[in-house]
Amino acid sequence: MPLPDTVELPAGFDAHVHLRDGDMCKVCRRATFKADPEHTNQLIVPDRRPDCPPGWSEPARLLLTHPLALIMPNLAPTPVTTVKMALDYSARIKQAVGKDEVDLLMTLYLHPDVTPETIREAKKAGVAAVKSYPAGVTTNSSAGVVDYDAFHEVFKTMEEVDLILCLHGECPSHAGSDITTLNAESKVSRRIRIVFWTSLLTTLLQFLPTLKALHAKYPKLRIILEHCTTAEAVEAVKSCHHLFITIDDVVGDALNFCKPVAKLPADRKALLNAVAHSNGKFFLGTDSAPHPITSKTGPSKAAAGVFTQPYAVQYLLAALDEAVARGELRDEDITQEGLEGFVSGYGRKFYGTEDVRKERIRLTRGGAVVNQTFEGAGIQVVPFRAGKETWSLEWL
Repeated sequence: MPLPDTVELPAGFDAHVHLRDGDMCKVCRRATFKADPEHTNQLIVPDRRPDCPPGWSEPARLLLTHPLALIMPNLAPTPVTTVKMALDYSARIKQAVGKDEVDLLMTLYLHPDVTPETIREAKKAGVAAVKSYPAGVTTNSSAGVVDYDAFHEVFKTMEEVDLILCLHGECPSHAGSDITTLNAESKVSRRIRIVFWTSLLTTLLQFLPTLKALHAKYPKLRIILEHCTTAEAVEAVKSCHHLFITIDDVVGDALNFCKPVAKLPADRKALLNAVAHSNGKFFLGTDSAPHPITSKTGPSKAAAGVFTQPYAVQYLLAALDEAVARGELRDEDITQEGLEGFVSGYGRKFYGTEDVRKERIRLTRGGAVVNQTFEGAGIQVVPFRAGKETWSLEWL
């Protein structure tokens, strides 16, 4: 269908969110909605609903709705490696945003401290998944995986209890390699072991044989390859900012730098087609990853991460609109059923979370502008496509 000027969708499920901790978590909360009643449609993607802080407008409070988000465990300086840490982190988030106002799916960070006993305890406690970061590949990943063989018993137990494995599908970079960020998703060694002789342009392509080897060795283990950025990754399986940008948009603009990096126009086209023709194999996981502006544009290396959470569904519709305009998608590729599945239904089904409240949102073409910044506690965060016109959003 051609995207009409008004689209109604179920409240979304974001299956990949970084909320950080401490003051940064509070800034993310403040990004959820405006105090000005005229701008209460500028909400975080309908995945979380922080409580309305004292003194904020009642109209904003009335727009809060049932949320669901899968929370990433790569906290600094100590990642979430035990069930107690996961539950404590969940409690801190709920304290920041309102205990009864948010539903969280928590994750553990794959680490030598995680044992088969940890996995069984996690399943009983309601932890949803274990997240694997190759050591050194992205933000707060220094304690990540060097050799997947070391986790054989952990993976067998995850198969047994049906705990999901989420993969950051890249290999770490190495300055002496002729492999680049653009093809690091598909050419890694056939061994389970991750090799380090890669660089940014190839890290994602390098990882795909590792994914296939894991699936072959643990066929009952449910695996998610997160934030696909290449056509090869789409084919192996069959995030919002990657639907817009290519490597040209990253070079020269640190605000668009994330891991994995955006790739070629052909890869973007494959991702857009995966959204339009998901068939349940792809669903929304924004990888929204806020960083202070000083970490993105300062004298040190830019932090990897793009802050998309406040406008993710709007970004999705805009990306599909632009794909049709470029001729990469046809009007008939975009269906109501496909949009609802990608935004909410497919992810909920995979994680076994029923949408009991059945709440919906209405998006209207134009009428909103992406904030230039979100600020609080001395921190300034710039969202993706800051200052650009976008779809407005209201809760029904």
